[in-house]
Amino acid sequence: MLLVIDAGNTNVVFALHDGQSWLGRWRIATEDRRTSDEYAVWFLSLMERRGLDAAKIDRAIISTVVPAILHDLRHFCRDWLHREPLIANTQLEWGLDVFIDNPEELGADRRLNGLAAHHLYGGPLIVVDFGTATTFDVVDAAGNYCGGAIAPGVNLSMDALHRAAARLPRISIGRPVVAIGRNTHSAMRSGLYWGYVGLVENLITHIRNEMINPEKRPVKIIATGGLAPLFSEGTECFDVLAPDLTLEGLRILADRNRTEIVENFSETGKVPNSG
Repeated sequence: MLLVIDAGNTNVVFALHDGQSWLGRWRIATEDRRTSDEYAVWFLSLMERRGLDAAKIDRAIISTVVPAILHDLRHFCRDWLHREPLIANTQLEWGLDVFIDNPEELGADRRLNGLAAHHLYGGPLIVVDFGTATTFDVVDAAGNYCGGAIAPGVNLSMDALHRAAARLPRISIGRPVVAIGRNTHSAMRSGLYWGYVGLVENLITHIRNEMINPEKRPVKIIATGGLAPLFSEGTECFDVLAPDLTLEGLRILADRNRTEIVENFSETGKVPNSG
């Protein structure tokens, strides 16, 4: 089995793939003080409840946009699974050229989304990822990453509104029944939801107009991230809803970079070059 670990700013997602399908996905809040042992207690107990055997995990790969937690995630794989994980960085073979000013600054999550989306759906395409930030990533017909845009995530916008205005409450995100709010709560919900739909639609329009697409192929719009299903209800701009896109990118990247499995890592003490 392959273990993929996707560490974002808000959550760390652990998922298992058996070569045919995903066996399970589990989330834990991102916390830079969490130890490798704490990850083990949490994850291995969840596996046991599912009837899954950790000894069958023979490969692991990690992606993180939070460098501070990489050390403990890596040691969780080494000390508890006896596997040396691959790290999703530029030293691996991606099969994806990056055409931006400084490719090293591109987040692994955005690169993985582009890789998976082109592999699964072809191109040209735009990936919209509703995460802590909402990112827009452009991939051309040949599979090259061409840049994109970053906007504040809707939850960040909601929190900023609550903190900056003393009389505005903290609200949950949801699709409003009407656009014209009759009280503060419904007015805020309308502004956040429909305002964000407008942001997404407008950015997609501008990006599509700027894309180099000499063959005039239809540009696919792929939505992913935790809030993608909610916002897909309010717009018709998305062609595909792909909630597991980043996980699929990790699976594809791991398959392209198979390395020798290190048995009993904690006993041998040997550290292979995993990037």
